[in-house]
Amino acid sequence: MYTASFAFFEALSEAGVTHCFVNLGSDHPSIMEAIVKGQNEKAKNFPRIITCPNEMVALSIADGYARVTNKPQAVIIHVDVGTQGLGAAVHNASCGRAPVLIFAGLSPCTIEGEYRGSRTEYIHWLQDIPDQKQIVAQYCRYTGEIKRGRNVKQLVNRALNLATSDPKGPVYLVGSREAMEEEIEPYTVDQSLWTPAELGALKHSQLQQVSELLVDAQEPLVIAGYVGRNQSAVDSLVELANTIKGLRVLDTTGSDMCFPADHPAWLGLKYGEDESIRTADAILVLDCDVPWINTQCHPRKGAKIIHIDVDPLKHQMPVFYIDAIARFRADPASAISQITSYVRTHLQDRISTQTFDRRWLNLQQKHQQRIEGVASKAIPGENGTFDCPFLISQVRKACPPDTIWAVEAVTNSVIASDQIQATIPGSWINCGGGGLGWSGGGALGIKLATDAQAGGTNKGKFVCQIVGDGSYLFSVPGSVYWIAQRYNIPVLTIVLNNKGWNAPRKSLLFVHPNGDGSKVSNEDLHISFAPTPDYAGIAKAAAGGKAWAHHADTVADLQRLLPEAVKAVKSGICAVLDAHLGGPQGKFEGDSA
Repeated sequence: MYTASFAFFEALSEAGVTHCFVNLGSDHPSIMEAIVKGQNEKAKNFPRIITCPNEMVALSIADGYARVTNKPQAVIIHVDVGTQGLGAAVHNASCGRAPVLIFAGLSPCTIEGEYRGSRTEYIHWLQDIPDQKQIVAQYCRYTGEIKRGRNVKQLVNRALNLATSDPKGPVYLVGSREAMEEEIEPYTVDQSLWTPAELGALKHSQLQQVSELLVDAQEPLVIAGYVGRNQSAVDSLVELANTIKGLRVLDTTGSDMCFPADHPAWLGLKYGEDESIRTADAILVLDCDVPWINTQCHPRKGAKIIHIDVDPLKHQMPVFYIDAIARFRADPASAISQITSYVRTHLQDRISTQTFDRRWLNLQQKHQQRIEGVASKAIPGENGTFDCPFLISQVRKACPPDTIWAVEAVTNSVIASDQIQATIPGSWINCGGGGLGWSGGGALGIKLATDAQAGGTNKGKFVCQIVGDGSYLFSVPGSVYWIAQRYNIPVLTIVLNNKGWNAPRKSLLFVHPNGDGSKVSNEDLHISFAPTPDYAGIAKAAAGGKAWAHHADTVADLQRLLPEAVKAVKSGICAVLDAHLGGPQGKFEGDSA
């Protein structure tokens, strides 16, 4: 049989999708038949199927994989309930611009056996809802329904076209059992005709305006967001900073590292607040969603701002505006290279002065002071305990230099960035959105992708997940570490255990700094996780006892356990270190730490 379902998988493979992360249900008989047929007949020319016991994890893995490769992956889930099971992962893929195709079945649309696939089970009535697509439509670049089999490949390619065109993001297809069971004649489509829409570069007048603005400014600043998704753009941004000496770069890491920490222009990671924003007289906002938070920090009066972005109007944000004198929709990587070339060709006389030499020297001195200031915070407690800066500094030293960091540290993200000081494009990846729990599956997807690029299991780069204890629980670790063990995807997880959610307290204090809530404990605010769960034990249990799992209370524990954890991951198993910030939180049965 050659069915619509089989054509669906052929379409994915022909379009370059290599993995399907699946959570199957009663809507998928033809999908399951097609999987077996494809594995029997197509061998390597068929997407690899990864079983995922939880939909949030499935989409997070696909998300992480797509972030590394910039190639779309697929998730297959079960009708309306599986779609809802995706949860915050759809938000994350949308905000993080991850090209992912999600397919969900629909309950059968016929009752009396009119077609193969008609209703056969009680649940088919309960899962028949008016418009399943609307559950996720506002997060997706496209939603559509496969109604008949003979154009299934065109619909898959249309969805992937939109997923891979900037701003990239998730797309969602549905199909009823009857539609997916339809037998059709085998056919192909010309993949060369289904390329993503490309953004253009800056026009000459736009290029002249932004170049002269940056060169003529006294304190020029670039605020970057998603630039690092295109790894070559990081080097281009370095060249721009080398050309206009004194230009500084503030990295908001929309989801990827945008600028290397070893460059004098590096101002580090900030989320919408930094002194450089207040003092700059010219600001280039470059592919960024939140350059500053007006209630916390905003540009000085008279500062001239230009916004270059794949989506400068932010079509999916009901409220967004910045006081820019110009907004250009363009490919950021191309725009950066254009600006550098224009300055060197047309404005060389302006930048070849002692003023720019003095700025460069001043920038180098301030960068050295910044690095020394970060190092001064990475000190252990007098009683041998540790806090986040010291912990991250030790993790960085223990891991390989080319480690890829999957970071979901929430209120500790800036600390993590400061201590890791990433310099390699693509080596720092974070959620990009606000749906906590991304990094569990995200880290697996990142590792799976880098292993595939290197040619086999654990042949790729070392991956370290840094995650807050609250986010760790959101990540559904029971599924994460089962998948890791089942498919040999070893990652190192560092749980920042501060016994609860600190982000809600921070939000409270922004609005009610002296309110009643500011005077009570985390327990009274209902954001405490005391007594703390056995985070490492959860992972070990999910992996069938085969994960490396320990707890660290002291500096001595870190010095002993971190090398062991790294060795375990290199040997092919996951390692989870539950790091107790601030000291002991109680031992767990069987814990040798």
